[in-house]
Amino acid sequence: MSVSFRSVVLSLSMSVLSTAAVVACDGGEAGVTPADGEAAAAADVGEVLASVNGVQVGSKEFLTAAERKAPANGESLSPEEKKEVLDSLVEEKLLYAQALKKGLDQDPKVQKVMVNTLLREEVYSTVKNSDFTDEMLQKYYDDHKSEFIVPEKVQIRRILVKVSEARTDEAAKAEAERLRKEVSGKPDSFKDVAAKFSEDMYKRRGGDVGFVSKEGKPGLDQEIVDKAFALETGAVSEAFKTGDGYNIIQVATRREQVERTFQQMKGSVLRKVKNDRMKELYDGYITSIKTGATITVEDAKLAEIEVKSARRGAALPSMPLLGGGDEHEEGGEEAGELPGAPGAPGAGMRPGNGLSAPKPAGE
Repeated sequence: MSVSFRSVVLSLSMSVLSTAAVVACDGGEAGVTPADGEAAAAADVGEVLASVNGVQVGSKEFLTAAERKAPANGESLSPEEKKEVLDSLVEEKLLYAQALKKGLDQDPKVQKVMVNTLLREEVYSTVKNSDFTDEMLQKYYDDHKSEFIVPEKVQIRRILVKVSEARTDEAAKAEAERLRKEVSGKPDSFKDVAAKFSEDMYKRRGGDVGFVSKEGKPGLDQEIVDKAFALETGAVSEAFKTGDGYNIIQVATRREQVERTFQQMKGSVLRKVKNDRMKELYDGYITSIKTGATITVEDAKLAEIEVKSARRGAALPSMPLLGGGDEHEEGGEEAGELPGAPGAPGAGMRPGNGLSAPKPAGE
C-alpha cells in the first residue's frame, strides 16, 4: 500500500519524540534524549493496537485515520478495511523511522511542519471565531478606523534611462529628453515606448509600476510617487533624475480613497483581532519554553556571514507578493481584504519568524 509523502511528514510531526527515542536507543542519529522519548511514550495513545520497533500505534491515532476512510457498505468499516488502516499506520511508522535515520527531521521544511503542528495544538487551538463578539469587533473597528480606509492611489507608468559607464549623465539626459518629447506628443504611445526603451524591471509590462498610494512602495523612489500625485491623469512628466537614472512618468488612472463600513469589513476585522490574539499567545508560549532553556548565539560568526537579497531590490512586477495577490491587480483590496494588515491565520507568514500561522480551531 502506498503512503504519501505528506502523510509521512505529518507522522513525523505528530510522533517525533517517541520514535526518535527508539532510533536513538538503537544507535540512530535522531539526537533526542531517552528522557524525551520516555515522556512521549507515556502519552495516552489509547488502546495499543500495534508496535513498530517499540513505537506504539494506539486506538486514538487509529480512529482518527479510520474515520477518514469511507466504508464499502456505507455504514461501518469491515475487519479487512480496519486492517488496511492499521497496516497503513504501521507503514508510516516504518517510513518515519527510516526518515529519521537519514536525518530528514533536519530538513527545514519538515521542521516547519513540526513547529506548526506544535503551535496549532499547544497554542492556537483555543482561539475560535466565537470568542469575538460583534461588540468587540465593532469597538476594534471604531478604534482603528483609519486602518480600514483604502487610500487614494495612482497607476504609474515609467520610462527609465540609466547612467552607466557606457552612457554619461549628459547622454542619458539627452536620451530621456528625446523619449519624453516622443511620448508627450502621443501620450497613448507611452506603453509601447516604455516596452521598447525603458531600462527597469517594469519594461516588459509597458512601464506599468502598478497602483501606488502616497506612502509609496519598496524599491520605488519616493520622488517618483510625489511627482505622480501632482500630475493630471494621462499627463506626461518632465524628465527628472533620481538615484536610478532619468525618469519620465505618466499617470494612467486614479483610484479615489474609499472608506468601508464595519459590515463591509467585519471579516477583515475578525481576522485582524484573531491574529492579534494568536500573536499574544505565541509570544507567551515562547517566553514559557525559553525559561530554563540553554541558548547560545555566536554573534561573531553571524556577523561574518554576508547575505545578499535574492529579490534584487524589488519583486518582479509579474510575481505575486507575499501575502497573496498581484500588486498590480490588488485582488485583496478589491475583494474587501484589510489593506496593510498581517496575513490571515493559515494563509500568510507570521512577521518575524518565517513560519506559516496554522489555521486555528473554529474556522
